[in-house]
Amino acid sequence: MAETNGQEKTEQATSKKLFEGREKGQVGKSQEINSLAVFTTGLLALFYTREYIGEKLFTMSTYIFSSLDTLEVSVSILSMFAMKGILFFISIVFPVLLAILIIGIAAGYGQVGFKITPKAIMPKLNKLNPAKGFKNSFLSSRPLVELLKSVVKLLAIGVFSYFLLEDMVINSIGLVNFTITEIVNYMLDNSIEFLWKVSLVYVVIAFADFIYQKKKHKKDQMMTKQEVKEENKQTEGDPQIKGQIKAKQYEMARNRMMQDVPEADVVITNPTHFAVALKYDMGNTSAPKVVAKGMDHMAQKIKAIATENGVPLHEDVQLARALYKTTEVGQEIPDDLFKAVAQILAYIFKLKNEKKRNSIL
Repeated sequence: MAETNGQEKTEQATSKKLFEGREKGQVGKSQEINSLAVFTTGLLALFYTREYIGEKLFTMSTYIFSSLDTLEVSVSILSMFAMKGILFFISIVFPVLLAILIIGIAAGYGQVGFKITPKAIMPKLNKLNPAKGFKNSFLSSRPLVELLKSVVKLLAIGVFSYFLLEDMVINSIGLVNFTITEIVNYMLDNSIEFLWKVSLVYVVIAFADFIYQKKKHKKDQMMTKQEVKEENKQTEGDPQIKGQIKAKQYEMARNRMMQDVPEADVVITNPTHFAVALKYDMGNTSAPKVVAKGMDHMAQKIKAIATENGVPLHEDVQLARALYKTTEVGQEIPDDLFKAVAQILAYIFKLKNEKKRNSIL
């Protein structure tokens, strides 16, 4: 297990860590997949254009060999042959190279998606440090692993290619009796057969490397418990600061709640431990609503504000407890408590109406 500052990397990488790594160009990508895609594309391009290539080779070969007897060798003649050779090369190779370029880009996109990462291509001065370069080159296990992979790959392809080429060399003895067209076709057919057989070996190598690179990237991106903790602090904020913000929010909510107590119709009390202030607006709500509630010291404060503003206090131990535990500030009371609260409010509204009539008289 990898270690960082004495701590083991035991935690899976977070999405933030993976995103930052991607910004730096750190992705689980196999170059062998790209090589396989390029190799296969080139092979298919050669296969589907073999007749066109054979015709071009035949025309070029016939022109060169037929011209040797009639033309005197000179700088101008050699320049002409060189120019024709270049044009011939471009006409054959350019379509194949274009297809390879497109597929190479698509293979990279298929593995990790499309992402421009300026940080990955920016020059880094620490890479010029000879000591660090020596450490990365000779003391790190990565170069050794890459070397072993290359050796195994070359051995596998080399041994397989040897047995294929051995048969082709033996069969090529009879080419002395072939025409130029037959020789060219034989060479093209055997080259394509050789390449697609080798590509089968490379498929196994490429997908084995793809799985290895994905697992290696996952392991490299793992984090220590401390790194996860520090990232959580950065993402969610310091716990102390969060606690202070939460306390401030609670204080503000409590102040707003206290401002609503004078507007309540009644305060149900325990009488000492709980206090719940209720308001019923018959035109806007279907049930009474809790505008404030508190326990112990807060309950006493609610009762004091209610008394100062003439809000009636009604003592009911069970109802006060039930309202406090089942209803939050701003919510309507539950249905099972509606009847008990309605009786209290009806009595209080009756007293208010009688008081108004007496004051008029």
